[in-house]
Amino acid sequence: MAPSKKAGKKGAVPTSKKAGGGAAGKVAKADWKEGFKKKQVGVSDMTLLTTITNEAINENLEKRWKNDEVLQRYKGKNRLEVPPHVFAIAESAYYNMNAYHENQCVIISGESGAGKTEAAKRIMQYIAAVSGGQDSSIQEIKDMVLATNPLLESFGCAKTLRNNNSSRHGKYLEIMFNDQGEPIGAQITNYLLEKGRVVGQVENERNFHIFYQFTKAASDAQREAFGLQTPDAYAYTSLSNCLDVPGIDDAHDFSETINAMQVIGLNDYEQNEILRMLAIILWLGNVQYAEKDDGNAEIADTSVTDFVAYLMEVDPAQVQRALTTKIVETQRGGRRGSVYDVPLNPAQASAGRDALAKAIYNNLFEWIVSKINVSMKPRTATAHLIGILDIFGFEIFEDNSFEQLCINYVNEKLQQIFIELTLKTEQEEYVREQIKWTPIKYFNNKIVCDLIEEKRPPGIFAALNDACATAHADPTAADNSFVQRMSMLSSNPHFDARGAQFLVKHYAGDVMYNVSGMTDKNKDLLVKDLLDLIGASGNDFLQGLFPERPDPNSKKRPPTASDRIKASAGALVENLMRAQPSYIRTIKPNQNRSGTEYDSKAVLHQVKYLGLQENIRVRRAGFAYRNTFEKMVERFYLLSPATSYAGEYIWQGDAKSGCERILTDTGIAREEWQMGVTKAFIKNPETLFALETMRDRYWHNMAGRIQRAWRNYMRYKHECARRIQRFWKNNKEGIEYAKIRDYGHQILAGRKERRRFSLLGYRRFLGDYLDINGKSALGEELAEACGLGKDKVTFSSRAQLLVSKFGRSSKPSPRFLVLTDKALHIAVTTAKDGLTQTTLERKIPLITIKSIAMSTYRDDWLVLNLGPTEEGDPIISCVFKTELTTHILRLTQGSVNVLISPTITYTKKKDKKAEIKFIKDETVPRGDHYKSHTVHVPSGEPPNSQSKPVPRPKEGVVRPITQGKLLRKGGPSDKPKPSTVSRPKPASQPLPGKSTPAAAAKPPAAAAAAASRTSTSSAPRAPPPPPGRAAAPPPPPPPPPEPDVELYKAKYPFQGQEGEMSLQKDDVVELVEKDDNGWWLAKKDGVEGWAPNNYLELVPPKPKAAAPPPPPPPPPAGKRPIPSAPAAPGAPKLGGGGSGLKSVAADPSARPVAVFPGMAAGNGSAAPWKRNTASAAAESSAESSPATSRPGSGFAPKPPVAAKPKPGPPPLASKPAVGPPPKVGAKPPIPSAARPAAAPKPKPGGVAKPPAVGGQMDLAAALARRAQKIAEDE
Repeated sequence: MAPSKKAGKKGAVPTSKKAGGGAAGKVAKADWKEGFKKKQVGVSDMTLLTTITNEAINENLEKRWKNDEVLQRYKGKNRLEVPPHVFAIAESAYYNMNAYHENQCVIISGESGAGKTEAAKRIMQYIAAVSGGQDSSIQEIKDMVLATNPLLESFGCAKTLRNNNSSRHGKYLEIMFNDQGEPIGAQITNYLLEKGRVVGQVENERNFHIFYQFTKAASDAQREAFGLQTPDAYAYTSLSNCLDVPGIDDAHDFSETINAMQVIGLNDYEQNEILRMLAIILWLGNVQYAEKDDGNAEIADTSVTDFVAYLMEVDPAQVQRALTTKIVETQRGGRRGSVYDVPLNPAQASAGRDALAKAIYNNLFEWIVSKINVSMKPRTATAHLIGILDIFGFEIFEDNSFEQLCINYVNEKLQQIFIELTLKTEQEEYVREQIKWTPIKYFNNKIVCDLIEEKRPPGIFAALNDACATAHADPTAADNSFVQRMSMLSSNPHFDARGAQFLVKHYAGDVMYNVSGMTDKNKDLLVKDLLDLIGASGNDFLQGLFPERPDPNSKKRPPTASDRIKASAGALVENLMRAQPSYIRTIKPNQNRSGTEYDSKAVLHQVKYLGLQENIRVRRAGFAYRNTFEKMVERFYLLSPATSYAGEYIWQGDAKSGCERILTDTGIAREEWQMGVTKAFIKNPETLFALETMRDRYWHNMAGRIQRAWRNYMRYKHECARRIQRFWKNNKEGIEYAKIRDYGHQILAGRKERRRFSLLGYRRFLGDYLDINGKSALGEELAEACGLGKDKVTFSSRAQLLVSKFGRSSKPSPRFLVLTDKALHIAVTTAKDGLTQTTLERKIPLITIKSIAMSTYRDDWLVLNLGPTEEGDPIISCVFKTELTTHILRLTQGSVNVLISPTITYTKKKDKKAEIKFIKDETVPRGDHYKSHTVHVPSGEPPNSQSKPVPRPKEGVVRPITQGKLLRKGGPSDKPKPSTVSRPKPASQPLPGKSTPAAAAKPPAAAAAAASRTSTSSAPRAPPPPPGRAAAPPPPPPPPPEPDVELYKAKYPFQGQEGEMSLQKDDVVELVEKDDNGWWLAKKDGVEGWAPNNYLELVPPKPKAAAPPPPPPPPPAGKRPIPSAPAAPGAPKLGGGGSGLKSVAADPSARPVAVFPGMAAGNGSAAPWKRNTASAAAESSAESSPATSRPGSGFAPKPPVAAKPKPGPPPLASKPAVGPPPKVGAKPPIPSAARPAAAPKPKPGGVAKPPAVGGQMDLAAALARRAQKIAEDE
């Protein structure tokens, strides 16, 4: 760490300053790391618990007990990032399976008691925890995989001198995964169960765990059914004088075993039968023999055999006979001779009894494994798998027999795999790939494997089989024959014969084996008497354990135990070689099962025979990872810009050059990798992990770039939306007001001169100029005076009202106008006693307004014609007269007429009429001047003037949207510079070993055309046309479809005014809009106008011409065209001729046609000759109306009306009632209807009539029926 100028050099001793004769110590600087404490689960110091109760303490302990902190520490990490652990190996295997799509296996080896079974359990635990999958079936598979541990431990593990939970069988568990890395199934392969342990153990060892669990924790019902007692009551569990083991709770383990059976899927019957088999084995061990005077054996206590017979469901006498005698058949010349019942001596009878017990237990164990495999069978397709090998370790005892020879042989084979894959094969591969390499010497144990399994020259297993075949009657003679045959192996340096024993120098040490009993154990067969006893059993489960029976007439030697273990070992090696292996080498620290002792001598011995030194040297001097060029490119092509673009592979060279370019571009040192002939080699695992980290970071970077581009796009989009919203907010109200203003122009219709200021582009019809809706002070006062309440004000303004006084001329007086949806309020402000007061002078309901009168000049006067009233018609002068008129017409739906003329007629009190004249006077300086019923008005703008367009705003600086690093400066209008133009996208290439690229691009049009030309040229050419005949031109394209519009024809001439459409008789117009007030908006020659609907009649639409049929293909050369058949007659011939009616196939897609009068169409539509009542009534009313029917106003055209609300959609029809669904799995009722008759066969040459389509009438069928009826009547 670099020293800081401010803090001084790190580690320097601070100088003390003298102050007051003493030295002050410097306070230590706080460290930022102190704030980051290790994450803990629960509370380690329970004095810090918030609540001190028994429940709180129990909950805290449970949290700490279930803590999976260690497991989570290894999840997603490579093995160099975390300390060595079984979880690191499991994570590596699981990651490699998903990343490289290769099967994986974990080989666990070591001595008995070194921890192989525990390591296998931890691997299964880790894979179940990290493999994900929320599906219930996936979780069920995980539970089953974990449940196999307690189940197989109970039936396959036992307490030995070196291990309290020693695996007495081999197990290879394969976990199947789908493409997502989720477990979908599993399979277990069992190897060499030590069934001899069932009938005998050495001192201080135990039988299999299940016997002690069953005898200690069985229920009362089970004890009653099976006569069960404690384990000390049975010979098979008590003769070794070891009933209890420290640290093992047999009762608790039995409950876990039963629970595991339920998880696997064993039902109650199967569980009960499994326990029955265990009881049979236990009671068979208590069958004791007594020697009779002739030396033969007899049952000492027949009650035991009677109970065994009860459990096996056979005759007790048959059990006694099978356990004390055997059947011997003599042969003469290959033919069967006599059959004898030969009595057995006590030793032979005991051997037969033990053979039966061992056979039942061995077959029971294999049955349990097969049931587990059936339950864990994959439900879906298997993509990859991970195999976990948990097999018995190397064993060296004081008395080593056939079982130890088989166990050590399997361990030799596993060691051979280890040597083949890590030492021998690796060095051979370096030579083959021409890699620079320094050879390392190592011990190859193939010579030991050949010593045991080879046939030529014969090995130990071959000599054992020959001895069993030549001297099969007497076990002692067979053992002696075996000793003699092993003399041929004396030349092997790893073998030493020593009389009744022989020594094998294994890779793990020298082991002395006893020959006594080996041949008998190798036979591993039940005599025919015991097989017949099982076949006579009434228990189906027991018979199912022995599905195969040896054929007594077969001359083929049955396979021995050594043959089976050899075949199993070969199959195991073949399975392991198909997967990528990972190794766990377990080392046992001592022989006393102590957690604190370290036996240096024993550990050093294990280090030597495991070959750890050679393995480490090879790994250090060699290359940790290698793969083919194609696989390397497929995995890491994303890391080089020369091989990838936007996630696609673009390298055009070979796989080797692409792989070398990738390793070069990633910046890895040249000494860290080498290129072989077919593979790339990476020296250190750190380099591989660095490549994987780069690959992961690539995806993160690409995701970040996509997110950044997306955020910039969204930022740009939001900014554009804000600008659009800002513009819309600033202009939407003005647009609405402008629409109202344009409506006011339509009302005036070019009949009144306009003031200049009313035509300004910024002029808007705002309406509420006094801000009554805005609750201003004046607005609140006016609202209160007019009594508006909650009514919304549409228009408010100041105005002048012409007030007439007695004896004086009328005079304009200030007023307030307030227009609501229902009435026009006129308010006045008066002064009284020095105070002003606003009151409502007059309220005019809108329905009472008949018309509005205005002059043709530019004045501000208007009259509301109300008819005869006491107050008379109000005469108002308002600068917003057009806007007021517009709002009144909008609120009254255009029912008020607008009268524009040079004079205004109004009604005084009651029926008295008066006139106001308007005179154009240019001397009036401003506005207008009223005096004595005459208004002087200066000239204004022409009547046909329109509002000026909205002036463009001042040109400002457009702010470009340049937020975000991926957006170019200058805004969308700026052209990109040549340097900023992106390079063209390179074409994607298929990955090495793949046929097509990952994302195949569509071929361009030119390539497609060339391809079509190529395909066309390769086809045989058509013959040229005959001379003198030109090729037929292609048919013309069909005309464009005509729009479906309604056309109407004028029945009478009509002379329209401004805004109306003039018509001549028989003029055809296009209908634009229908109105209910008798006026329709029509369009003729591109000009729209209003016309009376009773002057128009509908023009029937022209029938659409059918599409012309395609032209027939030209006839082939040399052949005359076949003449077309004559057209069929319209109706079948009736009467003579003798020919019957021919069936006619109807077109089910034809439209319904009415056949006879009075017969309606099949689809419910009205018949074509029937007249619509509503349309007929409309036509009659139209004809009865006078021809001079016109709009109500003779001066103003029909004003546009407000849009009417659209009618809502029709209500949906109710769904038809549906009966209850049929019950799943229920048997349907038997149909009571008679069997339908067979359909008649169609006549030769005829065509069967298809069924008629529902809702349509078959015209041909109706005609046929009518003709047939006429023929019958005649």
